[in-house]
Amino acid sequence: MRKSQIAYTPDFYKPYIESVGEERLIEVLNNNQENTQKLLFDVTEDEGNFRYADGKWSLKEVVSHMIDVERIMGYRALCIARKDNTELPGFDENEYVKNSQADKRRMADLAREFAMVRRATLELFRSFDDETLVHIGNANKQPMSVLLLGFIIAGHENHHISVIKERYLKETES
Repeated sequence: MRKSQIAYTPDFYKPYIESVGEERLIEVLNNNQENTQKLLFDVTEDEGNFRYADGKWSLKEVVSHMIDVERIMGYRALCIARKDNTELPGFDENEYVKNSQADKRRMADLAREFAMVRRATLELFRSFDDETLVHIGNANKQPMSVLLLGFIIAGHENHHISVIKERYLKETES
């Protein structure tokens, strides 16, 4: 299914969804993985420890945050796909990062973990048929479909990769 088939998107997530093309969800997640892996596996330890301003996350913390969000959105998708009517809670991203100990980890380990989490996410979403992808549940007091959660994962990744390129690695688009 494609993002145009998402029935409803809460305002907070609209910028993430708008950053994603019209490919099928699995194609988007797979293509993003390839591009993100290439980028992350080339990051040095010094670059991983870099903070572009006081009080900002290190690049390692950004990657850890991306991993956490992908796991949380995947869990939400699983619960909704299985028709679990439990209201799924929100989370405080700053507390998660503060307690992640990402700066004590090697950049290569974070890059590898991101790749492994994405492979698991891809397998999870491949297991859903179109009927399952349109199931709606409640997460953080917002209605969300399984499909929306998959595209949130992709859009969230797009957002942070853009920030990494612009503020951490200062890469220019060619």
